[in-house]
Amino acid sequence: MDKPAELTNEYVATLAPARSDDGYKGTYGTALICAGSPYMSGAGLLSCGACLRSGCGMVRILSDAQTLAAVRIRHSCALLTLREGSISSVIKACTPLVKSASCVLIGPGLDTDDPLTGALLEYFIVNAGKLVIDAGAITVLAHCSDSLLPLLRSRSVPAVLTPHIGEFRRLAAKGTDAGIEEPEEKVVQFVRENKCVMVLKNNKTIIARSDGKTYSNNCGNSGLAKGGSGDVLAGLMTGFLAQGMEPFDAACAAVRIHSLAGMAAGEDLGKRAMLPQDIELYLPEAYKEAGWY
Repeated sequence: MDKPAELTNEYVATLAPARSDDGYKGTYGTALICAGSPYMSGAGLLSCGACLRSGCGMVRILSDAQTLAAVRIRHSCALLTLREGSISSVIKACTPLVKSASCVLIGPGLDTDDPLTGALLEYFIVNAGKLVIDAGAITVLAHCSDSLLPLLRSRSVPAVLTPHIGEFRRLAAKGTDAGIEEPEEKVVQFVRENKCVMVLKNNKTIIARSDGKTYSNNCGNSGLAKGGSGDVLAGLMTGFLAQGMEPFDAACAAVRIHSLAGMAAGEDLGKRAMLPQDIELYLPEAYKEAGWY
């Protein structure tokens, strides 16, 4: 793999979606987030909160009853849809939501053993305009790669995949952890073959698209190395896409701004003590540093 270009604040400053005082909530897009499960409701909270802080006009979360109850308390401006029932009934309920959504996120905190997760992933790959695939949905994609990767390749708008190193190993090795010692070297090959954008999360995150263009984000801190940080990133990226950004641009901007917010949180709270939910609260500071104000 050729050495990626360094992702900088100066570059990200050029990517900010337009924002006008004449706009209204419909101007800034609608995000649909399929996230959370009874034992991982925090993932739904984190992705929803970051999406709301992205500037997106409306954010709807599709989740289980327990997660929705938590979202109702913490994020009162989010729209809520219950994700329970038969596969056919849930997909039927999703149909109008997907049609009205500017971007769909699937994956944070989902149960990978639940057949509904796989069914929704397939439905979103085929029907969502802009799409972010994260966390549990990537695991399902890895285990069902023979049937789902051809659908991914046929999309008119490339999906954004956001695996960490372990998830990418499974994805590139078709469901196993074996056979890939240096996964970074496989990223360009994977996105070229599957016509997608990838954010490979590591201490130096790689963002790649199918024409071979890549960036490396070299800022951040060890405080981001906690479960839940990726859920914040996925929600932020989804909100940027919903506002009209192109997939690769949204991925680059979200990675940089997420890391800047993490650095700001670490400076105030300490890298050891900071939590993923703190990243959301430091997004205003990160926007300023990235030149988005």
